[in-house]
Amino acid sequence: MSTVRRTSALTLTAVGGVGLVAGRIARPIIEYRDGVAPTVGWVSSLALLLGAAILGVLAWSTFQSLHRRGERMTSDHGVKLLSLAKASALVGALVAGCYFGYALGFVDSWDTTLGRERVTRSAFAGLGGLLVMVAALLLERALQVPDKGGEDGAESSRDGEGQSRRKNRHGEEGPEGAPA
Repeated sequence: MSTVRRTSALTLTAVGGVGLVAGRIARPIIEYRDGVAPTVGWVSSLALLLGAAILGVLAWSTFQSLHRRGERMTSDHGVKLLSLAKASALVGALVAGCYFGYALGFVDSWDTTLGRERVTRSAFAGLGGLLVMVAALLLERALQVPDKGGEDGAESSRDGEGQSRRKNRHGEEGPEGAPA
């Protein structure tokens, strides 16, 4: 059985860099085609913040149920949440890079009202993308199955934690998969 690795910082940096380049060249391409570069609305920033909040709540509740209360999760549910976390981390990095690149495209127009508005709104949307990425990485971390002796080899400091999964309802030790 192969294990799924965490989303690497290198992958997120590369995806964010691609987004940064794409966002930066958007203005010249639009103006080359005799168009006017659009302004970024606040709705996109708010939508990204909402997405980050939803992922954050999912990460917190998943961490609480799996690591604090010791509850179990079906493998299908875990795989779906892990897929959501990995995809959201990549999309968050890409979106953040695109918006930050778009903001960089208008830094030279900071003295104008429209230029300042584009830079500010694009930067806020870029921060929203970063928050989506961070919340997705927290969800991915919350889904990590703990090792038998803890991740760093240390046992839990809580009294009785980790033992509840190995004892049945009568307090007798049993095999790991025995019904409670």
